[in-house]
Amino acid sequence: MCILGAGSWGTALAIALAPRFESVTLWARDARRAGIVQTSRQNERYLPGFRLPDHVQVSAELARVAEAAEIVLIVIPSQHLRPVMASFARCCPPAAKLITAVKGIEETRLERMSQVIAEILPHHPLAVLSGPTFAKEIAAGEPAAVVIACEDLDLAAGLQRRLATLALRFYASQDVVGVELGAALKNVIAIAAGICRGLGLGSNSVAALITRGLAEITRLAVAMGGSARTLSGLAGLGDLVLTATGDLSRNRFVGLQLGRGHPLPEILAGMTMIAEGVGTCRAAYTLGQRLHVDLPIIRKMYEILYEEKDPRQAIGELMERPLTTE
Repeated sequence: MCILGAGSWGTALAIALAPRFESVTLWARDARRAGIVQTSRQNERYLPGFRLPDHVQVSAELARVAEAAEIVLIVIPSQHLRPVMASFARCCPPAAKLITAVKGIEETRLERMSQVIAEILPHHPLAVLSGPTFAKEIAAGEPAAVVIACEDLDLAAGLQRRLATLALRFYASQDVVGVELGAALKNVIAIAAGICRGLGLGSNSVAALITRGLAEITRLAVAMGGSARTLSGLAGLGDLVLTATGDLSRNRFVGLQLGRGHPLPEILAGMTMIAEGVGTCRAAYTLGQRLHVDLPIIRKMYEILYEEKDPRQAIGELMERPLTTE
């Protein structure tokens, strides 16, 4: 296995899946950091306290990590995906199966991550991995369940069997669209949930936000070809609940700080890792307008993040919307 992306999630997956492979190579964009992780056997910057298995090798050379890889797991921030994949296309093994664990929507072209990859590497089998997971808990070997989605269900089932461990359970799906959109859009709702907490609001408010947020995610996913049923599972509800309530959620952290009155540029500048929900919010807002899908929470989040609307005012406007059926 080759893993592209040595952030917290890529590193955690290298640790968790290492027992299933004779060789695992982990690509880090920065050569200096790759050398440090390779020597120290720990990713102190993104996942401190967890040792890499001896047969996991770390490098900044794409050709080296890709050599002879049967499975390529892509765990790159969404804004860097297209250029990295363009470089990787020159050395990707012809028979490699690709799996994307990238959570986001491309802001410029409004494409899902699998669409971006398929444009660049059109002849490779491609699946999507998502579900309610925090990197630290996966690296620690705590039980978790995720979804592996591919239009070819046989391929999804094959990858499911190839990757499953005693601690990481895989469920197969054919709904690539639903799985990807659930993964991306839950980050926007998680920022909103963090804002509620930052404003001092209680569990009632957060529960209402999560429930209505899931309704918005489902509406947009269905409009784009996904299945509503998918959004009630691990890649939808499960991932949303975890990210909107868990203390390890970086998107929830952004919302928490916004609710406490800190400006967005200051919050983002102080973070080591990327909060994908900020960029995804703009893409989701644009998609909603283009497809004429009602997304009131996402629209207010867009106004907070990009038009500096006061969060309390945004909540008030949501509560004042015309009454309707559920």
